[in-house]
Amino acid sequence: MYVPQHFEEPRIDVLHDLIRRFPLATLVNQSSSGLNANHIPFLLSDELPPFGRLRGHVAAANPMLGDLPDTLESLAIFHGPSAYITPSWYATKQITGKVVPTWNYAVVHAYGHLRIIDDRDWLRRQIEELTDHNEAASPGPWSVSDAPKDSIDKMISGIIGIEMVITKMVGKWKVSQNQPAENQASVIEGLKNNLCPGSQAMATLVESRAKEKPEA
Repeated sequence: MYVPQHFEEPRIDVLHDLIRRFPLATLVNQSSSGLNANHIPFLLSDELPPFGRLRGHVAAANPMLGDLPDTLESLAIFHGPSAYITPSWYATKQITGKVVPTWNYAVVHAYGHLRIIDDRDWLRRQIEELTDHNEAASPGPWSVSDAPKDSIDKMISGIIGIEMVITKMVGKWKVSQNQPAENQASVIEGLKNNLCPGSQAMATLVESRAKEKPEA
């Protein structure tokens, strides 16, 4: 991933926060037939510093399980907020006209080697913890124990666990840091008044970065 310095996000806690808020990853690995991609929700544990560990599961029938070279890295891509930025929002459009459209986004790339785990107890803990994490904001959170035990046992028999100890993380926050202050302010206003999905979250990101002081 190309990451200009002004878009780089190196802080591990910030990267971890995005993963926890947007846990659905695009998991990319190499197979005998070429690149393979799956979309998998992961649970992040920071028990293995500095980067932590990802735990998830896939269907037992998923062909990636039988075609996963141990020696090759896998890549989990986590997508945060994103939004189209129209040139019409830029304050400098009226002055110079030298503006073009772009797309703002925040992403985390996590690298590591996948380990396959076929253990019923491990899988039950994984789905319980993943469920609890994603149900936490619900006013009436659902729990795995709410379902009949035999139905959960049947479901578990059809999945296989995967785990990745993260060896490298790359974060890119492309949120108008390359724009002058007047354009950042007008982009924030434009996003806040926009009804497209992701616009409000992106307005918050642009605003937070605009307020950050550059390092001395």
